[in-house]
Amino acid sequence: MTFKEKLQSGKFLVTSEIGPPKGIETKILLDDAELIRNRVDAINVTDLQSSVMRLGSLAVCSLLKQKGLEPIFQVTCRDRNRLALQSDILSAAALGIENLLILTGDHTTMGDHPEAKPVFDLDSVQLLQVVRKLQEGLDMKGNKLEGAAPKFCVGAVVNPGADPIEPQILKMEKKIDAGAEFFQTQAVYDIKVFENFLSKIKHLKTTILGGIVLLKSAGMARYMNKNVAGVFVPDNFIKEMEETKDKVAKSVEIAARLIKELKPMCQGIHIMPIGWDKKVPLVLDAAGL
Repeated sequence: MTFKEKLQSGKFLVTSEIGPPKGIETKILLDDAELIRNRVDAINVTDLQSSVMRLGSLAVCSLLKQKGLEPIFQVTCRDRNRLALQSDILSAAALGIENLLILTGDHTTMGDHPEAKPVFDLDSVQLLQVVRKLQEGLDMKGNKLEGAAPKFCVGAVVNPGADPIEPQILKMEKKIDAGAEFFQTQAVYDIKVFENFLSKIKHLKTTILGGIVLLKSAGMARYMNKNVAGVFVPDNFIKEMEETKDKVAKSVEIAARLIKELKPMCQGIHIMPIGWDKKVPLVLDAAGL
């Protein structure tokens, strides 16, 4: 079954993600992807994550597809105008890539080329509307595409810990209207915050994959609390990471604990290992997935 077929079937979905390397050596990345073959339903490929220059998401998605894996092509609005965005999305379809995740993208000042000029010609809602039009056989201006129209399973992102949460929900509604079929969330550490978010979106018919980011240290937790909007790591997790002698084992245990709590509440889990790709099978094992 394709990812879209699994989504439509109501199956509990598990996705993970990999970040392309800063270079052209892909062996390690492909080896890491093999570790989760048949363990996850799809693998996101980040698009210049944190505005750091890397190998392109489209190229890596194509390599994964050639290996018989199911990639999700992350597309950010930050670096390309509407011409390049449409072209890359059509290129993905031509390469057999059937899943998209549409994001606005981190600002260039966050990355390793802070002087780079951001584009942001379109925002995520507008790009979702463009993808819908492409699937109808038309470009953004209404010009007819040649041959068959591309077909995608299209996702978007949401931050359940945003405060206030109402603007996030309003944007979710717009994204669903524009064609978003599923949502992967920002990292969830506080279950009560996630429950509150779910209580406020009961009117929305969509699929939510709760986001899990592996904690690497207490310092990382404190950094996210201070610098990442809408993410709050509770004090008990910080204390556990401080006191443990085996940070990897504790990180895996915390992630598995969160997954078990989230599983009855949503329709899937999205694991973001942030460089700890080889640890994903450990998390899946510990969580019983």
